[in-house]
Amino acid sequence: MLSFSSLTVIGAQMLFALLLDKVLGEPKRFHPLVGFGYFVNRLEAKVNTQRFTAKQASFAKTRIKGALCWLILVLPMPVFLWVLNYSAMQYTLNNDALLLTVLMCLLNAFVLYLTIGMQSLKEHAMQIYHPLAQGDITKARHFTSYMVSRDTAQLTPNDMSRAAVESVLENGHDGVIASLFYFAIGGAPLAVLHRFANTLDAMWGYKAPRFLHFGWWAARADDHLGWLSAYCTSLLYVLAAPAPIRFTHLARAWQQAKRYKSKNGGRCMATGAGALGFTIGGVSHYQGNAVHSPILGNGELVTLADIPRSINLVQRSAWLFSCLVLLCGLSVENIF
Repeated sequence: MLSFSSLTVIGAQMLFALLLDKVLGEPKRFHPLVGFGYFVNRLEAKVNTQRFTAKQASFAKTRIKGALCWLILVLPMPVFLWVLNYSAMQYTLNNDALLLTVLMCLLNAFVLYLTIGMQSLKEHAMQIYHPLAQGDITKARHFTSYMVSRDTAQLTPNDMSRAAVESVLENGHDGVIASLFYFAIGGAPLAVLHRFANTLDAMWGYKAPRFLHFGWWAARADDHLGWLSAYCTSLLYVLAAPAPIRFTHLARAWQQAKRYKSKNGGRCMATGAGALGFTIGGVSHYQGNAVHSPILGNGELVTLADIPRSINLVQRSAWLFSCLVLLCGLSVENIF
């Protein structure tokens, strides 16, 4: 009988989800994350009304509000999926309902597909690559603003190549590998929990006055959830890079990431850049302010050609991880 917890089944579901993403791309209409974002904005507008000239005690109150809103938004769907899977598993164990098991496996794979965005990430990056390759700087700047929050009005072609590559390598973890990683260890409920938490971090987790305290919990929850999956992504970037495989990239990248604003993102970007043989980082401007990021990676400065190379690295990493899970499941079943 098929088992929901079988590594073979999990690996097959991961491969099927990646195939759905490759064939269908991101849903153009009725994407669940769009609806989730709508509820996030409505709830935040109602609850986050604290004035930031208040005393320190009110900051603690704002943090508690942010944490409670995080729980209200993030937990219900994973809990529902867990109950649904558990109920279906118990029913199939008692009634030998193979069809229900197959349907639940397909449903979980479809849910995983909705949490990953490999094709969307590729499309956004190539929207920068093609205008740059054609010399259309204005159009490239326009699409760069879709991927990064830095000021884009004065970006040079090299700056935009760097911005695209940094976004691809970091979001390769946030929007692709992490979802696969958490699906592998906790199924669809954990994959959805991570995706919702990461979305809330993207919406609330920055240090603007409005979210400095309200988004405190969202930022830290995403940091903790992404810690182990970032190490997994870093390792996959090395394994999926063109030969020869050099694990020395890991030690260098993890050391470099200690100086980056986000250690999880820094590990992924530094490892990916080092494995592909270029460097990223430097000065970026946010709302007119210059922000200096440490140099990550190893080799020459990133170029236009490194955008598709970075996309390919993330794609190979995702497929490699899914295949490894499937092969581990097949090996275990053959042994026992």
